[in-house]
Amino acid sequence: MTDKILSRKDGAVGHLIFNNPERHNAVSLDMWEATEAVVADFKADRNIRAMVVSGAGGKAFVSGADISRFEKDRSTEEAVKRYSVIVERAYAAFYDFPKPTIAMIRGYCIGGGMALAMCCDMRICSDNSKFGIPAAKLGLGYGFKGIKRLVDVVGPSFAKEIFYTARQFTAEEAERMGLVNRVVPSETLEQYVADYTATMAANAPLTVDSVKFIIGEVVKPDSERDLAACEAMVQACFASEDYKEGRKAFMEKRKPNFTGA
Repeated sequence: MTDKILSRKDGAVGHLIFNNPERHNAVSLDMWEATEAVVADFKADRNIRAMVVSGAGGKAFVSGADISRFEKDRSTEEAVKRYSVIVERAYAAFYDFPKPTIAMIRGYCIGGGMALAMCCDMRICSDNSKFGIPAAKLGLGYGFKGIKRLVDVVGPSFAKEIFYTARQFTAEEAERMGLVNRVVPSETLEQYVADYTATMAANAPLTVDSVKFIIGEVVKPDSERDLAACEAMVQACFASEDYKEGRKAFMEKRKPNFTGA
């Protein structure tokens, strides 16, 4: 493990923090490996209903891969393959996380930071954030899964612009592209995200988690969709105690107390 990946649980919300502020939270191989244990812990904890991913230091979410480690970690064909496997496994852990995820972005969100943000359900950023994928300036290849996740969010035309230009985009531009869901003043970012996650966590978790799963199936090719699993999750919602609680709370004009059962 490494102290450059931090985590904490705040009620129903798990927080994962990239903690390498002296390098704008650039990510090394050991940091990617450390994220998997944190995400697995949040996944297994029934009390956690949402995850927030952020960067320490106030100047960056994640500024990409730690290029200073490329000679050590990515200098040979074998090393590149190993690096790619580990990083994609980390991205998949975020992308496949069964509960809602928010990337809370302040400052630089570059390269691998963008790829990570695309693995989250929502992206909420401060008004001074910057976005970009400089692969074309470094001669890096980008794999199918990473590009598809970007295309799924912004569409093919904006995805091409982001890669072709390799330039940095403002928060305003990112919002227009659909890259981020919300742009808020930097000084209110934490409170805004806390309020948003509190709203999500108060809702019926079986419903929210089933919608996340079904939307994930929607974006797959027809031949890969598990429609039976989708239907089973819908039926589980109707058979749940939370469905009874939701109806009862509505009739009694009070807030429901959902337990996920």
